[in-house]
Amino acid sequence: MSDETGRTTHFGFRPVAEEDKAGLVHGVFSSVAARYDLMNDLMSGGVHRIWKDAMMDWLAPRDGQHLLDVAGGTGDIAFRFLARAPGARACVLDLTEPMLSEGRRRAEAAAMADRLDWVVGDAMALPFPDNSFDVYTISFGIRNVTRIEAALAEAFRVLRIGGRLMVLEFSRIPNSSLQWVYDRYSFNVIPAMGQAVAGDRDSYQYLVESIRQFPDQERFAAMIGQAGFGNVRYRNLSLGIAALHSGWKL
Repeated sequence: MSDETGRTTHFGFRPVAEEDKAGLVHGVFSSVAARYDLMNDLMSGGVHRIWKDAMMDWLAPRDGQHLLDVAGGTGDIAFRFLARAPGARACVLDLTEPMLSEGRRRAEAAAMADRLDWVVGDAMALPFPDNSFDVYTISFGIRNVTRIEAALAEAFRVLRIGGRLMVLEFSRIPNSSLQWVYDRYSFNVIPAMGQAVAGDRDSYQYLVESIRQFPDQERFAAMIGQAGFGNVRYRNLSLGIAALHSGWKL
């Protein structure tokens, strides 16, 4: 980081000015929105669905809760939450309107319309009052935020006392040999798949690089604790390819 007037961050492996990153990320997800769900299935062999179900198992949604799903785009997490807790409400917030539009088109959106809100907004400056939500989730989105610490601070602010944070994000495989194999797949197959399916190699190259820039499990758990959350825990999924992090506003 440089001084206050010229701070930099990363966009994949490329250093960029902090003020430029949100626009670049917006461009990526606007580009891939129409094929986002299909690409998730292809890239993970459908395993992302198992990860999201594991997230719900640990979260244990309850009727009466109000969920904020940040970077929630096409609604996967919100739909799962409301399916398990028919008496709950959910708000899906995303920086990118085309992602929200894809979510609104899904069949689940119509069935759950009376319990579901869609909001364009920034994870670092949430447009909600303090103590507004019981649960805050973010799935494969926090690594795209310009300042992760700011997003975690906002999560803490908008949660009620006793509220819970849960983050699903790509992480690190503890075994270096398996990580090497996974890296070969990620860098060689996923951008090519993005070109073939979505017509956009560069966006998927960025997504692969952004995973490698994200803190590992222990470092990210420490960041959650530094934001004020208590009882911080994490669980590895698929050997650590992804991880769930949980914390509470106590």
